[in-house]
Amino acid sequence: MTDGPRQRSSTAGSAKDGDKESGGGGVALKKEIGLVSACGIIVGNIIGSGIFVSPKGVMENASSVGVALIVWIVTGVITAIGALCYAELGVTIPKSGGDYSYVKDIFGGLAGFLRLWIAVLVIYPTNQAVIALTFSNYVLQPLFPTCFPPENGLRLLAAVCLLLLTWVNCSSVRWATRVQDIFTAGKLLALALIIIMGIVQICKGEYYWLEPANAFEPFQDYDVGLIALAFLQGSFAYGGWNFLNYVTEELVDPYVNLPRAIFISIPLVTFVYVFANIAYVTAMSPPELLASNAVAVTFGEKLLGVMSWIMPISVALSTFGGVNGSLFTSSRLFFAGAREGHLPSLLAMIHVKRCTPIPALLFTCLSTLLMLCTSDMYTLINYVGFINYLFYGVTVAGQIVLRFKQPNIHRPIKVSLIWPVIYLIFWAFLLIFSLYSEPVVCGIGLAIMLTGVPVYFLGVYWDNKPQCFDAFVDVVKKNCFNVYYGHFFSICLKENMLLKKNSTKCL
Repeated sequence: MTDGPRQRSSTAGSAKDGDKESGGGGVALKKEIGLVSACGIIVGNIIGSGIFVSPKGVMENASSVGVALIVWIVTGVITAIGALCYAELGVTIPKSGGDYSYVKDIFGGLAGFLRLWIAVLVIYPTNQAVIALTFSNYVLQPLFPTCFPPENGLRLLAAVCLLLLTWVNCSSVRWATRVQDIFTAGKLLALALIIIMGIVQICKGEYYWLEPANAFEPFQDYDVGLIALAFLQGSFAYGGWNFLNYVTEELVDPYVNLPRAIFISIPLVTFVYVFANIAYVTAMSPPELLASNAVAVTFGEKLLGVMSWIMPISVALSTFGGVNGSLFTSSRLFFAGAREGHLPSLLAMIHVKRCTPIPALLFTCLSTLLMLCTSDMYTLINYVGFINYLFYGVTVAGQIVLRFKQPNIHRPIKVSLIWPVIYLIFWAFLLIFSLYSEPVVCGIGLAIMLTGVPVYFLGVYWDNKPQCFDAFVDVVKKNCFNVYYGHFFSICLKENMLLKKNSTKCL
């Protein structure tokens, strides 16, 4: 998995901009993400298609409107607590890579590699493929009003979406963040429309399912297991809250803007989720909501009349922005992994002029395109969803471990340990329930993760590899990337060979 001894430092080269960014004459990721763009990354990654398409998962398991709304509120609070813990870790260990970097630094290389392995192998490629397919489905659906769009057409448009956004992200960090800002604003405006329509409905007296006596009237018997599953569904709907930690090195003044973006974004998303669900039940009864596969579209058809086309367009725009945000952040995770020697070092290279991690972006795009060719994406997501959530808890537990291992380390933000404890209690509850209710699925997810153990020992831990192996990797790296970057790569390859001891790379 790596082409030589493990390498830890940031990339470097000979560009003038690099002098400013790294302070030592090298090319580095530029600090171009301000507070607004940071909020756009968090909000844009959390709010995908879920709130528009399928909030019925929480409703179905909560068994009543009132309990469903409580689930949305509680999971929002727990998400905010988790984000607060990540904020402390993000400014204590100010490196891109998010929970991968924290787990690796606190628990060691193997634990960090397993987090990276499951993310590279399944989590991000499948999630990006699913979001891109959702985008293409809502774009093509109006062309096929009486049937489903052809599967090949969906996959082709999803591939075009991925390629276009990969090009944008390769071209400029500023372009990518502008796209994220615009589409995040678009999806918030669409949700604001839903919330305003809900307020209008309430003013008209359409709040039957919000009255306490009716809100807590179950449409099926309450069950602790189902309510736990509702919390699990709600937690997954808030997924993406930790993505800003993947790009810490590109934040302007991260000690200030990382926690500030979290404090703004998570309450905003919680407010939007809760009030959007309130709006839905002003226009639909629980049975109607559960019968819809696209709640926002059904809501629009009921209340917007000839303007109902706004909802499917909103879903398409939301998912387009979601793909952009996922590409942006996941490529930084792969970049961070390569820089630490856990992935091929060519993925840690940065373009000398654009200061974007182009190889990592191309790798992210290629792995997602490959996932579009398989019909088992949703099955894979089910298998590794448990593992993804497992590492959230491991990371927060690492915050407590770090307090005892390095009590005197500089912490620009230091939260009370009561918050990670609360998060871990909630996390353990969901994890135990997942193991109890879906032992086979969780077991397969664990097995997929453990396939990374031999890869780690052979590719990363084994330092003294045969010279022929290292020579082969160097040839592949040089030949493959000369195709894409021509003389830039050739110049930097020479410089990289001269500076190899300092672990510097560029394109």
